[in-house]
Amino acid sequence: MNIIKFAKRILTWVLTLAGCLVAVLATILLIRGFDARRMPDLKIWHTAHLSPEFRAGDIKPGFTFEDYIKLEDRLFDNLKASVNQRIAKEDQQIFNRYYTEAFCNPDRQEKNWNRTFELHPEHPKGGVLLLHGLSDSPYSMRALANIFHRQGYYVLVPRLPGHGTIPGMLKNPTWKDWVAATDLAAHHVRSAIGPDAPFYLGGYSNGGLIAVYYALNMVDDESEIKPQKVFLFSPAIGITRFAAFSGWHRALSFIPYFKKIAWESIGPEYDPFKYNSFPKIAGHQLYQLTRITQKKIDQLKNEGKLGQLPPIQTFSSVVDSTVLTPSLITNLYDRLKPNGHELILFDVNRFSALEAFIKDRHDVFLSHLKDASVLPYTWTLITNQTSGTLRVVAETRDAGSGAITHEPLNLEWPRGIYSLSHVAVPFSPDDPLYGDREDLKKKGVFVLGMVEPRGEKGVLQVPIDQLMRLRYNPFFSYMERRIVESL
Repeated sequence: MNIIKFAKRILTWVLTLAGCLVAVLATILLIRGFDARRMPDLKIWHTAHLSPEFRAGDIKPGFTFEDYIKLEDRLFDNLKASVNQRIAKEDQQIFNRYYTEAFCNPDRQEKNWNRTFELHPEHPKGGVLLLHGLSDSPYSMRALANIFHRQGYYVLVPRLPGHGTIPGMLKNPTWKDWVAATDLAAHHVRSAIGPDAPFYLGGYSNGGLIAVYYALNMVDDESEIKPQKVFLFSPAIGITRFAAFSGWHRALSFIPYFKKIAWESIGPEYDPFKYNSFPKIAGHQLYQLTRITQKKIDQLKNEGKLGQLPPIQTFSSVVDSTVLTPSLITNLYDRLKPNGHELILFDVNRFSALEAFIKDRHDVFLSHLKDASVLPYTWTLITNQTSGTLRVVAETRDAGSGAITHEPLNLEWPRGIYSLSHVAVPFSPDDPLYGDREDLKKKGVFVLGMVEPRGEKGVLQVPIDQLMRLRYNPFFSYMERRIVESL
């Protein structure tokens, strides 16, 4: 009898604790909901629904990449009719990409890089499929695509579902749609280069995660097009644990009064080739794909098949506020088998005058690389030659070796730059939109990478850290050299 009473008492405590926990979570959610109401108003590019957008279910027997492009053509026609021609009078501003007369309107650029594009050499040596990041567009792969094309490769950069149109369209696709589009594009590359030419796969940020997932699935699925090598740029292998809660907004966002809680950020859309507004559900899809990918890595490791992965070459910044660089090592690289894998990291600026201003959180995993006895991959760190100079050196440790070699580079940190960033890695300094283009700035051309706003804090709608973020890679020429050597 005493046991029954004790059990009832325990059950009462558990139910009370659970009730308190639910009440606390509900309170936090309501607070977040009311807080989200202070965000800027939603515009037509946040609320409109465009069609037809590709979904994984569209792939039926006979569906080709040409059909994918036809859907994209119709989608962009719908964008013009449903958004560009219907924006409110007060939104017809020169800094609004959806205003047809704005200088940042994509159709007024050299080319609308929001669209799928391909580069055709006369006699291709092989083929390359490049995947852009989340909230980005094929523009982010432009400079990298030119590297491969100059080496004689056919290059395809598909616009992944939900991208290149309006940020509201990122609320619809799932990670399965991105993977299905990748599979379709890979088969198109193979058909363009023939059955025997080499095929390479590359991806930036979320595109890098998709590329890894594709390569992992290729091990067990012989119908997949096997890449000879995988190139990754700031890959989203690990993201913050808070992403696990990115889907919770749906408990409130279906109520019109709290609809803004569905958005992580709502900002002015002045960038012609990247969204500044970001729906939380897109981050949730990214989180889901990281979990699925990690499970696949665990499965292949347990089955002893990770050695069947093609060589992976990765370029990433040591400091990255979008993805977790240490997770790239612990979740992927430390689990690989020796097969020509390489990790290239761009360090923070170690110039002695900056030392007091730089946090040292990133030094822990760098110590892991330098202190480990044997690693199954080669790593290279681009860092200051000494603390007394801005010139950089490539410190390299080969797979299975304990020795570190130093290669002086004819490069140095530009004035005023203390690190790279997640968004900087795939862009060259001569990029006309994000690069270090003083020549264009002097001509009055708006260069996003050189915006330097000054004024009081807390005034701008755009977070100041977003405008301060480096948008180009000052060591892009080294990255290009290493890619070419890999080919």
